[in-house]
Amino acid sequence: MRLHRALARSSTALGLLLATSVSAFATDGYFQNGYGARQKALAGAGVADSRDATAGSLNPAGLVHVGDEISLAVSVFSPHRTYTGSGTPGFAPQGEVESEWNYFFIPNLAWNTRAFANPLFDTFGLVAYGNGGMNTHYPAFPRPAPDCAPSPVGGSGIFCGGESGINLTQMFISATMAKQVAPGISIGLAPTLVYQQISIDGLAPFAGFSTDPIHVTGNGNDSSYGGGVRGGIEFAPMSNVRIGVAGATPMWMSKFGDYAGLFAEGGKFDIPANVSAGIAVDVTPGFTVMLDYKHIFYSSIDAIANPSTNLLACAGGDPTQCLGGSKGPGFGWDDIDVVKVGMEYRPNPGMALRAGYSWNSSPLNARDVHFNILAPATVQHHITAGLSMDIGGGYTFELAGMYAPNVSLSGQDLLVPTHNIEIEMYQYEVTEGIKYKFGGPSEPLK
Repeated sequence: MRLHRALARSSTALGLLLATSVSAFATDGYFQNGYGARQKALAGAGVADSRDATAGSLNPAGLVHVGDEISLAVSVFSPHRTYTGSGTPGFAPQGEVESEWNYFFIPNLAWNTRAFANPLFDTFGLVAYGNGGMNTHYPAFPRPAPDCAPSPVGGSGIFCGGESGINLTQMFISATMAKQVAPGISIGLAPTLVYQQISIDGLAPFAGFSTDPIHVTGNGNDSSYGGGVRGGIEFAPMSNVRIGVAGATPMWMSKFGDYAGLFAEGGKFDIPANVSAGIAVDVTPGFTVMLDYKHIFYSSIDAIANPSTNLLACAGGDPTQCLGGSKGPGFGWDDIDVVKVGMEYRPNPGMALRAGYSWNSSPLNARDVHFNILAPATVQHHITAGLSMDIGGGYTFELAGMYAPNVSLSGQDLLVPTHNIEIEMYQYEVTEGIKYKFGGPSEPLK
């Protein structure tokens, strides 16, 4: 009966998550730096230290340490994005413009059970989580005719096309399975389905540089579907030391047909692969230190990685380098490396205190700063803290907070090199979660 109630609750929560998920700028490029309240408090560290059902989104092998539980968390995420233009007037405007829409709600759901244990796996579960990314909304404001040439009457907004911005949402749903294959060694697998949605406005002046001008901007929400696989391994060389390695294949997605004239290869927008490795050390039975490394392969996705300067080759007569072409301009993002440090102190079985820090290399290049007005993923440092507390009846309350200090990047206007563009961003986030364990603490697997 408890299992049926768990499934019913997880189904209801999953429906809520899908209905309310909205996009926002995440922190590791456009990936969140963690999923669920525990990972958020640890700055995303923990690939070798799984203690709750959200492990399915990081390293599913660790789910062998998790019993029957369900957790739901909601983050209030606040990214602040600013553009500043200076020097010779250019196609992008002079002065400072702030992106609107600075508050977003990002839910997360995870469920795990040992009720279906069999020779193939010891635990089974579901995890649903989202990425925001590339979210901006700049207002329309009058622009003089010289800025918006060849229009004789000028235009409005950042790109002379009125209100402008991009809104990308990605939702991942994984079935998680984990197996202890030997004492201290476990493996996990998480086949994943992905839904993503995008809308883009204000880019009409770029339609003349496209292979498909009517599918560049202003076409409302367009959807894409696909999937891939996440997997991992965890092993314990010593009783107080664990090492974890996990990764995800690319998420191969259907094309954004309504924006086939904007993204390279006719609207292709796959999600990049990533790999993580980490170590967790129990300094004492109640104090654990974690160190993780992560690499995200943004350069493998043409729509994200192709240099925006390919637009100049398009103007020179090469159609393959026009928007939507096989070498069409992108955001010029590089692969990024991420280092995460997390600490968890458990003074008693009913409480945990957590802190973390993560740093990532920048995906952005000064060469591409003009296009990245739409996607100013400049932040590199993330400082986090949080706690969990047993509130009785099988329930645990969790809380996490994150601050990402302001980082800026400057470069040249793509069309007017003497015009300087500076983009910058800082972020705040607060996450609250509730976790329910079925049947009390679980015995470790033998």
